[in-house]
Amino acid sequence: MLPQNQREVSRRALLSAASAFTIVSPQAVRGTQANSKVSIGLIGCGGRGTFDARIAHNDPRGRITALCDLFDDRIEQAKTALQLDRVDEYRDYQKLLANPSVDAVIIATPPYQHPEQLEAAVDAKKHIYCEKPAGVDTAGCQRVIRAGRRADPKKVISFGFQQRYGPVYLEAWKRVKEGAIGPLAAARAYWIGGDPFTRRDYPGLDPRLAEIRNWFCYAKYSGDIIVEQDCHNFDVLHWFLEGLPVRAVGYSTRKVRLTMDIVDNLTLSFEWPNNMLVNYEANQLTPRGFSKVGEEFTGTKGTITTSRAAMTHYKGPKEIERIDSKRDITNDALEQFLDRILTGNVENVAERSALSTMIALLGREAMYTRREQTWKGLFGNIA
Repeated sequence: MLPQNQREVSRRALLSAASAFTIVSPQAVRGTQANSKVSIGLIGCGGRGTFDARIAHNDPRGRITALCDLFDDRIEQAKTALQLDRVDEYRDYQKLLANPSVDAVIIATPPYQHPEQLEAAVDAKKHIYCEKPAGVDTAGCQRVIRAGRRADPKKVISFGFQQRYGPVYLEAWKRVKEGAIGPLAAARAYWIGGDPFTRRDYPGLDPRLAEIRNWFCYAKYSGDIIVEQDCHNFDVLHWFLEGLPVRAVGYSTRKVRLTMDIVDNLTLSFEWPNNMLVNYEANQLTPRGFSKVGEEFTGTKGTITTSRAAMTHYKGPKEIERIDSKRDITNDALEQFLDRILTGNVENVAERSALSTMIALLGREAMYTRREQTWKGLFGNIA
């Protein structure tokens, strides 16, 4: 169970911002010529950070000019993967943020560091693309909300909830919003797949640093799988259901991760306003070769399923329409990040992303305690 001081969130901290979007001049956003490349620093040079950075660096509008990581080998691996001959290197992210030539940062460190580093990037007046989740506890999510609210309105704050930017998800959302499946009656989401991380040994390394290298294996660093990975599903539910859950109840166990303090399978039931029930299931123990990741939205006239691979609209017994994704939708997220910087069509989704993460925190508390937990009981009254 989370400590009491992590359960309390003020009414003020959770009220929606006046707007997530602002339009300003490109010159004001960039501070240099609007048609020059965006100079980007990568904070966190692991696999995901390098993947994001490659997309941004290969875009003709962006270039990676600085790398930061605690570990030298991570920086070297990123330099090789990105084919960077000359790049500024840092072990301290604050020093990277102090570099005035860096316009934007990609934050792809272990999740427990996201609130602190996003807050510092806001204070440094950088454009920010922060990987999900917003944090691993309520205090961290509150910190992200506060930082987002005081951010420079000319600066972009995007999060790695890439479903929000994927064409198939946008098409599905449009159809649901326009009533193509009738009024929503039920929803379901799932993340069924194999283990994405294996604990590694680091002989001779300081035990704390060895833990950080294996951050995924520790709930204090990752938030457990429901926060670190399943937050993607909860962000989609937050989006499509246009609100936050009232309560949750569920269970989790360890079947194969007997030496870790994170679970490997879980099941939850949520209640959203207006008697909307949502079933959720996730595991990371499925053998390789099988996965099922996505969401289902059922209305009175049909069903729409969503995933990164495709959107499928079930209109009737013999009428099914499928639209496939043409590429990894992370490309869409990072391309829109650069586009917003250069055009001045600014977004700030810090608060929205923190709230999506808090849905995962609600589910985590329910499955850890095996008791019903309410949003109001954990986070306060946000009505």
